[in-house]
Amino acid sequence: MAKYQLLLPKMGESVAEATVIKWVKNPGDKVNADDAVMEIATDKVDSDVPSPVTGKLVEQLYKENDVVQVGAVIAIIETDEAETAPVVAQPEEVAPQPPEEPKIADSTYHETVPAKEVKKTPEPELSEIQPENLSGIPGIDQLEQKSSPAAPVFKSEGRFYSPLVRNIATQEGISIGELDSIPGTGSDGRLTKDDLLNYLQAKTSSVPNTHSSAHVESFTTQTAGQPVKTVEPAEEARPAAEPAPQPIITAAPEPAKTETPKAAPVEQQPAPAVSVSGSDEIIEMDRVRRLIADHMVMSKQTSPHVTSFVEADVTNLVLWREKVKNSFEKREGEKITFTPIFIEAVAKAIKDFPMINVSVNGTQIIKKAAINISMATALPNGNLIVPVIKKADELNLVGLTKAVNDLANRARNGKLLPDDVKEGTFTITNVGSFGNVMGTPIINQPQVAILAVGAIKKKPAVIETKEGDMIAIRHMMFLSLSYDHRVVDGALGGSFVRRVADYLEKWDSNREV
Repeated sequence: MAKYQLLLPKMGESVAEATVIKWVKNPGDKVNADDAVMEIATDKVDSDVPSPVTGKLVEQLYKENDVVQVGAVIAIIETDEAETAPVVAQPEEVAPQPPEEPKIADSTYHETVPAKEVKKTPEPELSEIQPENLSGIPGIDQLEQKSSPAAPVFKSEGRFYSPLVRNIATQEGISIGELDSIPGTGSDGRLTKDDLLNYLQAKTSSVPNTHSSAHVESFTTQTAGQPVKTVEPAEEARPAAEPAPQPIITAAPEPAKTETPKAAPVEQQPAPAVSVSGSDEIIEMDRVRRLIADHMVMSKQTSPHVTSFVEADVTNLVLWREKVKNSFEKREGEKITFTPIFIEAVAKAIKDFPMINVSVNGTQIIKKAAINISMATALPNGNLIVPVIKKADELNLVGLTKAVNDLANRARNGKLLPDDVKEGTFTITNVGSFGNVMGTPIINQPQVAILAVGAIKKKPAVIETKEGDMIAIRHMMFLSLSYDHRVVDGALGGSFVRRVADYLEKWDSNREV
């Protein structure tokens, strides 16, 4: 029996890690080629990890909610092949030349993959040979002393820390207890790099104050002692009572470490909500909903939103679609909706007003060369995802229709790839699909504008004819454009949405597609 190491596949250029959501296969289950073994989630999309081989799952190397690096071994599958090549190749990949490396890596990455793989083949030899070889190396006791302080930082069984967070903690000399006490803003309370850096900044900002107060005390003891009493109580009462400056300097960091963790649990306590009446239902946000919530709040805090509205007469467009939709579906095998038509009009308007297709980086405006239209799509579970049609201006209406239908279907079935939701430059959201006539959408950062298309309604409207003005029943709709007032003024925003309406109103009823 050969044992196959299933690796976490690459999911996009910018995706370096993923979170294990659910194991589809359990140890002992039969696994066929292309069967989904586990479900994973990135910051963008959720997807399955299929097995490229047929066999039996013998080991899961990660638990649910663990964060896994791309390329890491996530499971061991036993195949029916009697080849020994894969078994021989495992020690070469897992065990580096220095004997201590696998042990350090095991504790650093909070996983047991390297240790278990080494035990399967060369463990008896390594366990006997390593002490003999290490005892003959000069200065090996120094290596052991260096690895021992790092171990407490990395052996956190109740919480996962990314390699970057662990490296920063090691460099700053933060213990495991102190690291566990820092509140995290990441997924499931995970400690992010920014959380740790903010904690270190707050910590270091308090330490210099203590040192400066110690210098003030040592200086004023030669002249007057009273100024010391006014400075020291701001930090801690006990150090002020110490007569010598040295104990104050050494004791000050300890209060800084204990005071901050005391406040940390307070921030995490509101998470478990309690129903006072007993009849209310408390629902915890899932991972995708938390990401959406954070993204929306960030957008409102980043961009001053302004929304402009235009009403468009799309009667010619509606009648044209009714005329061609059956023949189009029979010929192309795709249903033509209004969404690809709206996207085509937006792409044309962006060419006319390219400064709507930008992003902001500090004080810099980045003008995008590609016109990549993001398409907000509602999911069956109530969440939202925004796949992207790349270079939409280069596609004809048939190509746009197929791209829209493909992305929408894969989004609803959970088959989108991380690259499918990247690099959007402008977003369209169809609020009309829910019967809404207009909306004030929130900008999809880092873009600067988003267009909401409302429901098409039959309404009486005044039309101009050669015989004069007349009232007729027309197909009308509202277009709502929200834009970032930092870089898009009312003239640009209003002109752009008006141009989109013009393209829709002037639709050629005899157009061939």
